[in-house]
Amino acid sequence: MKNRQFLQLIMKSILRLLALILPCLLCLPWSMQAASRPNVILIMADDFGYECVTANGGQSYRTPNLDRLAAAGMRFEQCHVQPLCTPTRVQLMTGRYNIRNYLNFGTLMRSETTFGNLLKQAGYATGICGKWQLGHETDAPQHFGFDESYLWQHTRRPPRYANPGLEHNGVEKEFPGGSYGPALVNDFALDFVTRHKDGPFFLYYPMILTHDPFQPTPDSADWDPAAQGEGVNKNVKHFADMVAYMDKMIGRLDAKLGELGIRDNTLLLFIGATGPDAA
Repeated sequence: MKNRQFLQLIMKSILRLLALILPCLLCLPWSMQAASRPNVILIMADDFGYECVTANGGQSYRTPNLDRLAAAGMRFEQCHVQPLCTPTRVQLMTGRYNIRNYLNFGTLMRSETTFGNLLKQAGYATGICGKWQLGHETDAPQHFGFDESYLWQHTRRPPRYANPGLEHNGVEKEFPGGSYGPALVNDFALDFVTRHKDGPFFLYYPMILTHDPFQPTPDSADWDPAAQGEGVNKNVKHFADMVAYMDKMIGRLDAKLGELGIRDNTLLLFIGATGPDAA
């Protein structure tokens, strides 16, 4: 199956992503070489709207990498998500409407099967990096099919941006000294695709950006590497910098795929979750 045909099957509707992608992958004979099955990267920006992408006609933000991908790839202009975080994540990961699987905010029921479970069963190396917010159990990402995880808001809720706290495979890690959470997560994504370049792999990348609090990024003029907590340096003016930094991280990942020589065998999908914050 050609990559373009495969992508068309997947993306007829974002809400049917799971139902379309998995039959295509699971039906491929196990004897096929890994290179004949495309790698899949699904990126979901947090609280990010259609109007934030310049390629969609917006003029308020800088998204050169998304614009380039939009120009060279396929665009889907009639896709919709839930207006709240957890319902969107649960629906996307399971392929089921929320009337069938939504329990409460911040919960993915352990009885559910996700695209991580099914792609792992299909022989894919599976990873997730970014925002979790779907249950505090240490083994939750692995339970839902992900071999590796590098997450914020998994077992706790520390700061996510300057000097963050993250969890690597359920182990809590602190990053003082001016580290920036989204950059650390992106570093993991680059490392994951490098280690699994011989494929096939599936990387689910639910980004931390661009959710509030609206704080400076390392590229902002008022970035403070000593900032502590999510209550400092908050200003809606920083949202534009956060959009630009998110786009920069996507560009880094796309460039890494090219550097590794696997860009043509990797489906790189991007969606936004819930739309931008009311602020």
